[in-house]
Amino acid sequence: MPLPVQRTEVVFTGRVFRVRRDWVQTPAGRVVPWDVVEHHGAVTIVPVDAEGRVWFVRQYRHAVGETLLEFPAGTLEPDEEPLACARRELAEEIGRAARRWTRLGAFYLAPGYSSERMVVFLAQDLYPAQGELDADEILRPERYPLQQVARWMTEGRIRDAKTLAAWTLARPHLGL
Repeated sequence: MPLPVQRTEVVFTGRVFRVRRDWVQTPAGRVVPWDVVEHHGAVTIVPVDAEGRVWFVRQYRHAVGETLLEFPAGTLEPDEEPLACARRELAEEIGRAARRWTRLGAFYLAPGYSSERMVVFLAQDLYPAQGELDADEILRPERYPLQQVARWMTEGRIRDAKTLAAWTLARPHLGL
């Protein structure tokens, strides 16, 4: 059940998200501040080619100061359908399109402080496509055999939460 919000103030507005502070009344009657990152939502794609290779992007992530291996993903534009976003991101990030798309599910990335909801797709029957990276994207597409990826997921080599969650949703569709 939602708690009553006494007032809201916008703390920050950026290119991809907005931060607001809600003053919320708890069941005990206290009014406390809760900061919320408002986000349009995003998609994550699990691309698998005809040879059983899984496509990733090796992407620099400034917030953690590391380059991570992740599934292609991207932020929804306002009023954009998730599948349209997934198609656009797949072309931009790995230079591929897919003939078969399966919606695997959705999840909240960090519901303790963010409204961001990610929709996950399995993309199969890949073929070359043109796309252009966003100005802030520093990434390189890579592909690996399905069984190798399965090992990496359990060995802790993949540390990106959306990639781990998407893999969990994709496994039954990949015969694993």
